[in-house]
Amino acid sequence: MDVDIETIQKLMDKLIEFVIAYGFQILGALIFLFIGLKVAGWLGRKVFALCTRKKLDETLAKFIGNLVKLVLIGFVAIITLSNFGIDIAPLIALAGASAFGLTLAIQGPLSNYGAGLSIILSRPFIVGNTITVNDVSGVVEEVTLAHTVLVGEDGEKITIPNKQIVGEVIVNSHDYRIVETRIPVAQTTDMEQAITILRACLADHPDIAGDPAPQIGVHDFTYGGTILGLRYWVASKRYYQTRYKVNEELMASLQSQDINLLSVPGLALEAASLSADQEGR
Repeated sequence: MDVDIETIQKLMDKLIEFVIAYGFQILGALIFLFIGLKVAGWLGRKVFALCTRKKLDETLAKFIGNLVKLVLIGFVAIITLSNFGIDIAPLIALAGASAFGLTLAIQGPLSNYGAGLSIILSRPFIVGNTITVNDVSGVVEEVTLAHTVLVGEDGEKITIPNKQIVGEVIVNSHDYRIVETRIPVAQTTDMEQAITILRACLADHPDIAGDPAPQIGVHDFTYGGTILGLRYWVASKRYYQTRYKVNEELMASLQSQDINLLSVPGLALEAASLSADQEGR
């Protein structure tokens, strides 16, 4: 029992000596770490706010703000380790060797980060733009280093890895999306009258963009009739809603003037051949 008490007493003496010798150094290092992290976060937010006031793209502003924050955190960590009396040279060498091995192990995710950096710096699109990539369309909600998030018309979120974007054909229609429609009518139809009716239906329509103006004309010819083509721009967030509404109005306008769609008894026209959209191709 006396031996145990003596051992505990020695441990307490060692602990007290350690606290006296290094207590203030450790406390100072922890205080410096806490203040440094707070300053890094504050400065990162200030840089982001400054970039925003300069009307810099939101994604690029976030990237610059986070970069400043990470650099400061790195400096704070190095200084804190030095205050603890830890030699950081071996740690740097170990980090370099680990980074090399880690690069080989996670080269897939890293390629996303590289592609994300390319998107942020080159800015082929920004938040709020409507883009189409690999037959996927949506409004850009967020661009990070790893992925880009699009929002569809129904509110669904579409997450695309950035490596699937870089190197692909990107269609950026900004706030609008084009509607391309084909209407087959009989060969005996007065084309000038039909085009005039369709143009009047699209003119000054509240849901159709005026610039560029809608385009209407003879698109193609088919057995027993003619195909009229229409091209007009609508807001991306109401693409299908507007398209269906306009189609109903076009049909009603033609029927009110006794102009019917092409009807060829005994023959069938493939629906895809009458669609000008890129969907389903």
